Amino acid sequence: MYSMVGMSEPTRNPARSTDVSMLGLGAMGSALTTALLDAGRSVTVWNRTPDRTAGPVAHGARAAGSVREAVAASPVVVTCLLGYPSVRETLGRAAGELRGRTLLNLTTTTPNEARELSSWAAGHGTDHLDGAVMAVPAMIGPREGQILYSGSRAAYDALLPLLDVWPAGEFHGEDAGRASLVDLAMLSGMYQMFTGFLHGAAMVASLGMSASDFAARQAPFLSAMTHELAGYAKVVDGGDYTVPGQQSLDFSDLSHLVRASEEEGVDPAPIAAVQELIGRQIAAGHGSEGFPRIYESLRPAGVTTGSAEGGAA
Repeated sequence: MYSMVGMSEPTRNPARSTDVSMLGLGAMGSALTTALLDAGRSVTVWNRTPDRTAGPVAHGARAAGSVREAVAASPVVVTCLLGYPSVRETLGRAAGELRGRTLLNLTTTTPNEARELSSWAAGHGTDHLDGAVMAVPAMIGPREGQILYSGSRAAYDALLPLLDVWPAGEFHGEDAGRASLVDLAMLSGMYQMFTGFLHGAAMVASLGMSASDFAARQAPFLSAMTHELAGYAKVVDGGDYTVPGQQSLDFSDLSHLVRASEEEGVDPAPIAAVQELIGRQIAAGHGSEGFPRIYESLRPAGVTTGSAEGGAA
């Protein structure tokens, strides 16, 4: 069912044949495995620390004594490990068993690491699909959140019955690094939002306001502000930062927020970084243009506004 066109059929021990082999049983790997088992899939599991296989085995999984045994047990191999070096080191121990199989990497990687893994897998006769899980482990069972995929379209199409067991998937193209890039870009916004909240909580701490009290005030405000994202995106994609109705960069000067932080003994680094981006554009003569103009300080060289290819395919 999962063999790819042009690839030899993977060798398996019939006595140990399962649908999927899961390498890595941390919180996410265990959640993904449980979802597979609950959906009636047969799963072989391996973990660097063997005692973590006890839970999945009690749930119906088969434990492998080695990486090679795990890889040989199934036509589909899923890696959910701690970082790219761990993926390469683990798979390297079973490289000879990979030919003809499909490798699905759900370990967080950078885009270039995903591309390198794709090339490495191809060199070992393995079709590769990379996935970015946009969910916490508790969201896997209820199929909440989303998983982004990129890499081999043939692998994605063949694995759809399997992938449907997990949160909704979205294919982002055959460049193996695309799913990772979209995932990390979205996480960038999330972590900077969290950092902004923590910076604000530190500012009001001198008033005796608790972080919980501040969060109760901040959450609805931030929620309301997210409605501005579509407008900002339209301006960026259009490339015209002089569109009427925008808050200008001159008006957006945040030096008072920096000073207020310093006056309260709070490190101004988060808001100072934004002020630096604003100042860069003002110094270049764009002070009368809208706040989204700071995108021009951030975008990669050679990428113009509105020129990026669309999202999922």
